[in-house]
Amino acid sequence: MAEAVFRSLTTSHPCVARIDSAGTGAYHAGDSPDPRTMSTLEDHGIADYRHGARIVQLSDFSDFDYIFAMDRDNLRDLQRSRDRWAAKNGGGNAATRQLMLFGDFGGRKGEEVVDPYYGRQDGFEVAYEQMVRFSKGFISQVLGEEEEISS
Repeated sequence: MAEAVFRSLTTSHPCVARIDSAGTGAYHAGDSPDPRTMSTLEDHGIADYRHGARIVQLSDFSDFDYIFAMDRDNLRDLQRSRDRWAAKNGGGNAATRQLMLFGDFGGRKGEEVVDPYYGRQDGFEVAYEQMVRFSKGFISQVLGEEEEISS
């Protein structure tokens, strides 16, 4: 959901070239998004999203400038993966890659994404609201865009 929302808000942004999402575990690798995710996205006008789940690859730490974790557990897992990547690459430019909690851009430092997977449909609406808020916060704080962004 985060990828779809962020992509919808940055379709023509000159500073955003590539957006992807991946998990820290292979639980759903190769699967399409949950039907409730797709329903929520469609309710908000995002009807063209296609994605197959994948696991984070060490190469992601060199391929992407920003990597967002949805909660603290995933942030720790990603930090360990980044450290392995840096060790394999002699330190490389890992320090320049930004790894952070996505919720830090939502107005409440340390906010975690509410995982709606085991709940009801309304949980997907809460997660959607968070994705919009976090995405807009990142665009404003990091990319310096204050203009009105539609949701």
